[in-house]
Amino acid sequence: MTFEDFCGGPFWDDEFVWDVDNPNLTFCFQRVILQWVPCLFLFVFSIYDIFKITESKYRDIPWNWYNLSKMLVIFLLMCMCWIDLGMVVGYQDEQGLYDVQILTAVFNALAYIDLLVLLFFMRKYGVRTSGTMFMFWFLRMFFGIIQLRTEVMENDKRPNAIGSGDTVDFWEYQYVSYILQYSLICLMLVLELFPDKEPTFSYYPKSKNPNPELKSSFFAKLLFLYFDTFAWKGFRKPLTMEEMYDINPQDTSRELVPPFDKYWDMSVANGRKKQIAADKKAGKTNIEYKPHSETNGSSLYAMVRAYGAPFWFAGMLQLAISGLQFASPYLMQEMMAVIALDGPVWKGLLLTFTLFAASLLLALLNGQYYYNTFLSGFRIRTGLVSAIYRKALRISSAAKKDTTVGEIVNLMAVDAQRFFELTSYMHILWSGVLIIALCVYLLYDILGAAVFAGLGVMILITPVSGVIATKMRDAQVAQMKIKDDRVKKMNEILGGIKVLKLYAWEPSFQDNILTVRKEEIGILKRMAYYGAGIYFTFTIAPFLVTLVSFAVYVLMDEENILDPQTAFVSLALFNILRFPLGMLPMMVTFSMQAWVSVKRIDKFLNSAELDPSNVSNNKSDEALTIKDGTFSWGDETPTLKNINLSLRKGQLSAIVGTVGTGKSSLISALLGEMEKISGHVNTDGSIAYVPQQAWIQNATLRDNILFGKAFDQRKYDNVIDCCALRPDLEMLPGGDSTEIGEKGINLSGGQKQRVALARAVYADAEVYLFDDPLSAVDAHVGKHIFEKVIGPSGMLVGKSRLLVTHGISYLPFVENIFVVKDGEISESGSYQQLLDQKGAFAEFLTQHIQELDEADEDEIKLIQETLKDETAQLIVERSLSIRSGRSGGSNSSIRKKRISRQESKASAKKEDPIIQNLDKATLIEKEESATGAVTWAVYKKYVTAIGFQFGFWSVVFSAINQGSGIYSSMWLTDWSEDPEAITDTSVRDMYLGVYGALGGVQSIALFIGSVLLALGCLKAAEESHNKLLESSMHMPMSFFDTTPLGRIINRFSKDVDVVDNILPATIRAWLLMLFSVIGVFVVIGISTPIFLAIVPPLMIIYYFVQRFYIETSRQLKRLESVTRSPIYSHFGESIGGQSTIRAYAQQERFIRESEHRVDYNQLVTYPTILANRWLGVRLEIIGSLVILFAALFAILARDTIGQATVGLSISYALQISNVLSFLVRMTAEVETNIVAIERLEEYTVLPREAEWQKGTVDKAWPVEGKVEFKDYQIRYREGLDLVIRGISLNVRGGEKIGIVGRTGAGKSSLTLGLFRIVEAAGGQIIIDGLDISKMGLHQLRSRLTIIPQDPVLFSGTLRANVDPFKSYSDDQVWKALELSHLKTFVKGLTAGLDHEIAENGENLSVGQRQLVCLARAILRKTKVLILDEATAAVDLETDDLIQKTIRTEFADCTILTIAHRLNTILDSDRVLVLDKGLVAECDSPQNLLANRDSIFHSMAKNAGIVS
Repeated sequence: MTFEDFCGGPFWDDEFVWDVDNPNLTFCFQRVILQWVPCLFLFVFSIYDIFKITESKYRDIPWNWYNLSKMLVIFLLMCMCWIDLGMVVGYQDEQGLYDVQILTAVFNALAYIDLLVLLFFMRKYGVRTSGTMFMFWFLRMFFGIIQLRTEVMENDKRPNAIGSGDTVDFWEYQYVSYILQYSLICLMLVLELFPDKEPTFSYYPKSKNPNPELKSSFFAKLLFLYFDTFAWKGFRKPLTMEEMYDINPQDTSRELVPPFDKYWDMSVANGRKKQIAADKKAGKTNIEYKPHSETNGSSLYAMVRAYGAPFWFAGMLQLAISGLQFASPYLMQEMMAVIALDGPVWKGLLLTFTLFAASLLLALLNGQYYYNTFLSGFRIRTGLVSAIYRKALRISSAAKKDTTVGEIVNLMAVDAQRFFELTSYMHILWSGVLIIALCVYLLYDILGAAVFAGLGVMILITPVSGVIATKMRDAQVAQMKIKDDRVKKMNEILGGIKVLKLYAWEPSFQDNILTVRKEEIGILKRMAYYGAGIYFTFTIAPFLVTLVSFAVYVLMDEENILDPQTAFVSLALFNILRFPLGMLPMMVTFSMQAWVSVKRIDKFLNSAELDPSNVSNNKSDEALTIKDGTFSWGDETPTLKNINLSLRKGQLSAIVGTVGTGKSSLISALLGEMEKISGHVNTDGSIAYVPQQAWIQNATLRDNILFGKAFDQRKYDNVIDCCALRPDLEMLPGGDSTEIGEKGINLSGGQKQRVALARAVYADAEVYLFDDPLSAVDAHVGKHIFEKVIGPSGMLVGKSRLLVTHGISYLPFVENIFVVKDGEISESGSYQQLLDQKGAFAEFLTQHIQELDEADEDEIKLIQETLKDETAQLIVERSLSIRSGRSGGSNSSIRKKRISRQESKASAKKEDPIIQNLDKATLIEKEESATGAVTWAVYKKYVTAIGFQFGFWSVVFSAINQGSGIYSSMWLTDWSEDPEAITDTSVRDMYLGVYGALGGVQSIALFIGSVLLALGCLKAAEESHNKLLESSMHMPMSFFDTTPLGRIINRFSKDVDVVDNILPATIRAWLLMLFSVIGVFVVIGISTPIFLAIVPPLMIIYYFVQRFYIETSRQLKRLESVTRSPIYSHFGESIGGQSTIRAYAQQERFIRESEHRVDYNQLVTYPTILANRWLGVRLEIIGSLVILFAALFAILARDTIGQATVGLSISYALQISNVLSFLVRMTAEVETNIVAIERLEEYTVLPREAEWQKGTVDKAWPVEGKVEFKDYQIRYREGLDLVIRGISLNVRGGEKIGIVGRTGAGKSSLTLGLFRIVEAAGGQIIIDGLDISKMGLHQLRSRLTIIPQDPVLFSGTLRANVDPFKSYSDDQVWKALELSHLKTFVKGLTAGLDHEIAENGENLSVGQRQLVCLARAILRKTKVLILDEATAAVDLETDDLIQKTIRTEFADCTILTIAHRLNTILDSDRVLVLDKGLVAECDSPQNLLANRDSIFHSMAKNAGIVS
């Protein structure tokens, strides 16, 4: 039997199909293709549905009218198929039916059975919608239209009504049956638009605000319809975190982490096997493989296996997308043929709608492609961040040494993020090559060998842009370096702003920054030219390629003529070629970056981990035991050798030893943090650990203490009291629910240490390890804590306690003391035994006491009280006498230690009260993240800053660029339609020449426009930076007190960078896209003017889509960055507290917290992906509509326009969807980045301090130095109380006055008032007859001299630090240095006066810094000197030097000294005692001391000056 017999006629018949009046498909084709294809599609893709059903984590959708009616309709259809089959078999011979009809009926029936089964199981397994079913019904409906038309036409030919004949006519039956079935099929398609009800059971935890995506049908997912409500919300008002939908359960860390782990472990195991095999081959047999040592797993393998599914699915889509792109040029060619040969209208319309369908399909496929790749990237990011976090908690100390915290955070922030951004482009690597190959092949088909000439041009241009790109990159590196330098300088200026104001030095430093900025702008200008160059080559390339190909094509052979079809089909193909050619080089570099990232992540994830067998936890009589232990920090040399130590249960032992002998290491060894080289360590019982540097989390104070334990009020209160935290809680603004900043920023050192201690006590563990927790607290607090907590009568009695300590006074109370010396335990025993041995312990005591200084009086008292016995008393006496006899700076290393200890105490005492006031008045104002759209005023400001010339001409040139582009295309249409160009070569060459020239004009205009715009933007950037700098310098001091430094610096770094680099590029791209869109509409409008009628409605739709998208996406972007930083800060924090977390065995809780933070961030990332896709699909649909109407109007107006014009119109329309989506993205970018301009402007409108220069002041003023206070009052800010409440005082010229008073009496406020750092609230200060409030600030400040409390130095030369304006000669500077005892030091430096001083003067000692400040004062030598006495740790020697110099050099000046130590002002003429902002006493020091009732006398008594 032949195919024709089987099928009832030929499969295809050209004449029959393309019949001008009545085209139709053959009977055979209608049966085989139109009926079988949907069935086969269903059979193949059912496999995917079965997979979905088996993987489903839901169960039991209840029966409802919806799924029942679906079942019923399918059942009816199935029955009708069986009836069809019966009819065909019954009447086959009699009415001449064909076998193909039997098979068709069987196939259909099987398809419906398949659907019934699928539906049943989908209901049972909670699958709510199916793409396979939707596609099946859509294909049935779509393909059925043709058979429907045939059936209806056949029926119209029948003379009689249906059923009027005597016998049953099969064809009549078929007509009725088909109409019924087709109606049911359409009904089913409508039903498929909706999803099924919610399943009653789910394996996932219940979510509060589930994503509507879960309850959307396939159709809604295809168009992202479920995002509409979200976009509407975002458009109406700025989104907040509360409005985010919960993350889809399959995308939570809970679900994503286990598969990654599974495949990572597999890859580690494979790596091990390979390693063992390789070692065997190399003949290494006796290597032991520890399970925690370095591995060689591959994170790429794990990622691909765990999260690859959506990625590979996207790959299949990409294949379809690549193929579909080539449909348009050929459909266009057919349309041009229809117009040229005057074909039937129906053929034109058919092609038009096919073109529309192809572009629509492309839009939907693109949407799904990007969605799936992003989803994959999104999951990879979650998996990687989690893996990196958990590894960081397990990494060994040795491996930790190789990586800094910053590097590890970068693995998360940069490398994991990189995958997220890259996944969507990865497929371009192969699809790009495929598209290029296909394009070249098809072009070769049209243009022959000429295409290779075009390609040659492309290959030649690539290195040119490459060279420019490398130049650009070098410039970028240089710019980054200068920017860092500028920001560093700025950071210093803002840090020392108070000093600059006191010295009136702002102008000099401002110029300093401006010089750096000028250099930076120079580099940015170079970059602008390079950027325009790259841009130029990038846009001229495609044009050159077409030009060269056409030129070679027509010149190659007389026969080759450029007809419209050749010209425009090639043009369309060249346009397709543009994208992959531009993308491929980028993709290769991206892939290289990704590969580097993989390597970095692998290196980290494979690094060695802590060996869990370092410490065993067996039951034992001792709480802690180390037998013959030797330990190292991961290198070969052991830090601790042959350690033997045991601690009975319930015992209190101490570890002592001098600095750096390994006391803390010993504790680490017990915790298992050190590598055990040999020996045995055992701990029995749960452990609590207090490190030397308290580790505080960024959480509330209570959470820091509870540390994961349940809250118990009684126990908690007890712990707070014992750890002396009660007074601190009362001072903190929110009590124990005060949020502690990162690294415990708003607690003093002592408070942090006590919180860490409270955490340990609250943990209620069995074994306590204390690593010198009492060093950071004051002596009396330490005593309290020891008595109440650690000591023999403390809370922890009965627990095993091991205490590392420097506090000698505690030692008599411990049962056992281990003395550590050079990494070994040199002796151990009770306190008395050790004293008698006169060994290392006695030595330690002696050395320790000698290191104490004045500030440690409390501790010395304690020691004297507790050490009652003879031996110890002797040691103490001897040490103390040595100490007092020793000159100040001889023993520098000990000196250093004293300073650091003293500073930590100072901070412990000093920081507490400050903070409390801040929060009461909430000092730090919260930074507003602006919401909503940027106002037009900002754009106006920016445009005016760019300037009319630059702005106007760059727009003009952009217009010329686009215009010449359009004109060259029009010129091409004329050329291709001009018959003379075929016959006359001179005409042809004229056409070719003009075409080339137009291309040249286009690129040059683009280059000039681009350069002008970049320079304009730079001008604006320079202006806004300088304005910001200017106003920052003029801000009053109160501004710097209430604004965190980081916030101001952020303006100078981040925002300035955006205005320098990002904005110009974005605006350039935006302009180009804007003109391209206009260009497309202009071309189509010229070809078919009627098209312009539908532009307004399209533009309205476009505008709304854009507005919705931009509002939503802008806010999402803000939220995304806000929720992203907590991931990294928590991460950095966890790494810092690694050992604490491990000691308390809290890893699980921290891992959960980290995953929770990642999920919280993904809540925003996911809608961001959706927003992009939602926008993409909508814009591409608008693009498809543009194509549809352009083609439709061209076909309808075919009598009036030529085929070339149609080609032109459609080839432009095909570009529209890319250009449109790019335009919206650029608009969004411009809006996001213009915020930087707003932020830079923000500070320029704030209130400033008074003018710097005002009127004229005599050069010599003040001559006498007479200072007069008249009822003078100060308050710091509006609404606060007066700090100085009315002081009247006359100071004669040359008088020396000491100012004393308790903390907060207003001593320092007085200086601030003299320098007008704070303006008077009432009264006046008169110096030499002039009211200081009437002159300019600099005129005042430059005539007074101050030696401030803390010596502030700036990086730069020593000379610039003393004389920044270069207003003195070198000799004068040397003289000043000599007088301030620095000459010998400076002479000894190689660079002398040009010695570079590090940031904050780090490379000078504190004393030297203080002397530099003295040199500044000597150099200025004004009549009035204010001394704010140094509280910083200056040793007595330096102090004497300073005092002596001041007495001799400033003998004839008026000196006001703010004293903290009374003995420095005992020789002054008068002493002013302030109390609560008023003058309490003012008289000569002798008189005041003589008066027993004076405040001064009582202060002197406290200080031990009078007995």
